[in-house]
Amino acid sequence: MTDTRKTALVVGASRTLGLGLIAEYLRRGWDVIGTVRGSGRTGLHDLAEASEGRLTIESLEMTDPEQILSLRDRLEGRTLDLLFVNAAITRGNLPIGEVSTDMFTEVMITNALSPMRVVEYLRPLVAPTGTIGIMSSDQGSISLNTEGGQDLYRASKSALNQLMRSYAVRYAEDTRALLLVDPGWVRTELGGPEAELSVEESIPGVAESIERHHGKPGLHFVDYQGQVVPW
Repeated sequence: MTDTRKTALVVGASRTLGLGLIAEYLRRGWDVIGTVRGSGRTGLHDLAEASEGRLTIESLEMTDPEQILSLRDRLEGRTLDLLFVNAAITRGNLPIGEVSTDMFTEVMITNALSPMRVVEYLRPLVAPTGTIGIMSSDQGSISLNTEGGQDLYRASKSALNQLMRSYAVRYAEDTRALLLVDPGWVRTELGGPEAELSVEESIPGVAESIERHHGKPGLHFVDYQGQVVPW
């Protein structure tokens, strides 16, 4: 019998949104590969033990290009229906004039440059009809920025969106769907305890938005409710 299960790779899956997305795809019957930083035990390891072999864990420090290439080598021969990058940091709500050069560099590398390296380096693994997605944020929308604040985080997500736009133009003939997804304001370490949504409320919608755009080439910026997010 031919195995028709789909395969997803989620980069940045040790906790909160990434971990929730892994659990959601396992619930939907997919085979899933999740990446973690370092060798410590995480919630992903608990999911793997209960997954009956459908979840495998890979180690990846996303900011290290050599590790991304090494992961690609280890996954050679596998075909991904979904490559999804979930990774971002914030370093507090500082006015941009108070942000150090080191802090600016760290956040931009983690939130903008490194996700795009993952996309560029791992795209050969994604099926021609597959999907490449990145967790973005409505805080990366310039037109929605009417309140200010979170200067550096906003800038990093805007940079990510612009880089993904350039990627989409460069590969305009690509048949893969390309997604930037806003999960909403979620109660995570990054979103804070006052956020509107739990992970359990956000992630099924994220997965639905991804599924809704399957087979639709080109770049789409959408939220967890399937609504278009303005640039």
